[in-house]
Amino acid sequence: MVAVTHALVDSRPAHEGRMIAISSPEVSRRTFVATLAGGLVAAPLAAEAQQSGKVWRIGVLSPGPPTRTGSSELLRQSLRELGYVEGLNLAIEWRDAEGKTERFDHLAAELVRLKVDVIVATVPGATLAAKRATASIPVVMVNTPDPVQLGLVASLGRPGGNVTGTTTLSADLSSKQLELLKEAVPRAVRIAVLWNPDNPWHALALKGAEAAGRSLAVQLQILEVRGSEGYDRAFEAMTRKRAGALLVLADPLTAFHRTRLAELAAKRHLPAMYGPREYADAGGLMSYWAHLADLYRRVASYVDRILKGAKPADLPIEQPTKFEFVINLKTAKALGLTIPPALLSRADEVIHP
Repeated sequence: MVAVTHALVDSRPAHEGRMIAISSPEVSRRTFVATLAGGLVAAPLAAEAQQSGKVWRIGVLSPGPPTRTGSSELLRQSLRELGYVEGLNLAIEWRDAEGKTERFDHLAAELVRLKVDVIVATVPGATLAAKRATASIPVVMVNTPDPVQLGLVASLGRPGGNVTGTTTLSADLSSKQLELLKEAVPRAVRIAVLWNPDNPWHALALKGAEAAGRSLAVQLQILEVRGSEGYDRAFEAMTRKRAGALLVLADPLTAFHRTRLAELAAKRHLPAMYGPREYADAGGLMSYWAHLADLYRRVASYVDRILKGAKPADLPIEQPTKFEFVINLKTAKALGLTIPPALLSRADEVIHP
């Protein structure tokens, strides 16, 4: 948990439409070209910053460690495109909870003691912990659902405190996830839902899933899991009740154990829907979530404006306008599941065997 002083490259450009992107060497080549172009744009900005001698310190509070892929790299690249380069004019203090959300308060207090210029909170629990830890250091939240209801801000238009960033309507999101899952598995009459009552937004997400379940004439099997030790029991319960599919509500715990969840679902022959695309990359059948590359560009923009003098209280909270639907056909093949062509055509990316 130290400041990272190396710069990496963006591994996933944003899609600009509803075309299916297929993983291939050509995709990697385009990614390299896009990253190179981003570096050329950032170079003069970085040179100017180097002359000023100012090094900004950003704290990142997340459920897992930074990696060379995924959301942490998207944040690095998005900041770099705005002229903030690690080891030059930027130091990032990464603090990860190792999948244990109870550590967020301690880690947030640590970032406050370091006197970082901005805290980026990547999940709702991290945002709440940062809010409890400081009323003066700006906090940029990443896709935290219903921040007004959670008591983080006064309103979306004028947050009024030290917290701003991006949000999403989790009830709508979970409804859409269930609809897509049912379309992929039309014969499913009972769908299991994994949720964590300790997650501050899961209750709202459950309401959305329940509403969708009623409209789809699907019975939901709600399974509460507070820790990783509960996964085996939950999947045994799904088997006993003959669940035909599974919806996993996004959570720091499930994100940390996403590969294990994908393996458990495969073992039980359960088609499953998840949140961010990293679940599909880890072997999950499908994922539907805000487009992460676009999301982190927005987050970087908030950080940039704050470092240039804007107050979080005056920066309206934004909702994502791009969503990413990913289907893992390798997993579908292993499950013996044929994805309907109409659904496949709507995917933003298809992971092929």
